[in-house]
Order: sequence, then C-alpha cells, then structure tokens
Amino acid sequence: MDQTLAELNQKIDQLTAQVSYLAEQAQIAERQRQERAELMRDVMPIINDAFRLTTEQLEEVQEYVDLGDLLRLFKRLLRNGRNLEAMLDQLESLMDLLQTIGPLSDQIFCRAVDTLAEAERKGYFAFARGGLKIADNIVTSFTEEDVLALGDNIVLILNVIKAMTQPQIMSFVQNTVAAAEEEVARPVDTSLLALLRQMNDPAVRRGLALTLRVLRVIGNQGNK
Repeated sequence: MDQTLAELNQKIDQLTAQVSYLAEQAQIAERQRQERAELMRDVMPIINDAFRLTTEQLEEVQEYVDLGDLLRLFKRLLRNGRNLEAMLDQLESLMDLLQTIGPLSDQIFCRAVDTLAEAERKGYFAFARGGLKIADNIVTSFTEEDVLALGDNIVLILNVIKAMTQPQIMSFVQNTVAAAEEEVARPVDTSLLALLRQMNDPAVRRGLALTLRVLRVIGNQGNK
C-alpha cells in the first residue's frame, strides 16, 4: 500500500509539473499574442500612411511608368543581383578605405594649409602676383611681329645672357657698381691739375685703355 501511494504521489507531482509547464507556456503565448496585437495596432497607422503616400506618388508618375516597365526593372534587378552585390562589396571596401585614410588626409590637409601659410608669410604669393603683372605688361607691350622676331633671335639672346651671367662677369659688375657708389658719394675735383694727377695712377690709365679698347670694338661693330 505504501509503495502504491508513493507511486501515485509521484505521478501526481509529475502531472502537476506538466500542468504548471503548460500553464506557463499558455501565459507566454498569451503575452506574445498581446504584444503582436499591440504591435499591429502601432504599425497599422504607419502602414496605412505609407500606403497612402505610395499611392499618391504613384498617381503622379502613373502616366510615365506602367506595370511592364516595373516588371522589366524587377527582372533586370534579379538578373544583376550578383553584380549589385559585388558593387555593394566594392562600396563597403571603399568606405573602409576612406575611414582608414581619413586621419591621414586630415594630416595632409593641415600640413598643406601650414605650407601655404608659410609661403604667404615669406611672400611667395606676392611674388607670383608681381610676376603675373610683369608677364601681363610684357604681353601687352609686344606685338605679334615682335614675338616672331624674338623667336628668330632667341638663341642669340640666350647666348648673350649666358655670357653676361658668367661668374667673373657678375663679380666684375658687382665690384664696379660698389666702387662707383663709393666714388659718387665722395667730392669730385674736376680741375685740370687733378685730372693730370689721376692720369699718373696706373689703375686709371689701365681703365682708360680698356675703355678705349671697348670703344674700338663697338666702332668696328658699327662698320659691319
């Protein structure tokens, strides 16, 4: 008898546990049903508004689009699904690349801004503006014939400039200009006696000789 009662109590306990489990599942199902009902109540106005807006928009373009066009577009999208997926993958890769190089591009931009500011401080832009003005003056001062003549003689002009910019020539011009500035600042005695005394200076005689030689060369050029 005791064993039978124990087995009966065990079965009653199992049945009670099963009933509790079923009751719990029923409660869970009821809560889910209520949640779905609440969700539908919240979503339905949004769906109705979206449907109304879609209908209004389609009414505006219905004379330009028909069902056949939409079907062809849909079929084309289906056929190019893989291409669209590959394009999206490339777009994602590009976005990752932009996120990676974003800080680097910011550094490059800041460095470029600093470089431009330094160039402005040193006067590069002012020099460029002055150079443009010089170029404008040159362009407006020469005719087409002058430019053609310049092209015919550009080699000769460049050779003259090359000769004039030799280190010894530039040093000679610089030293001559510096000495001339000092001499111009000093008082000058133009009397005959002072001129004769200067003639006794070997440097003066050498300068006169060189001047006469240069004048001779200029004179010979004029006779050619």
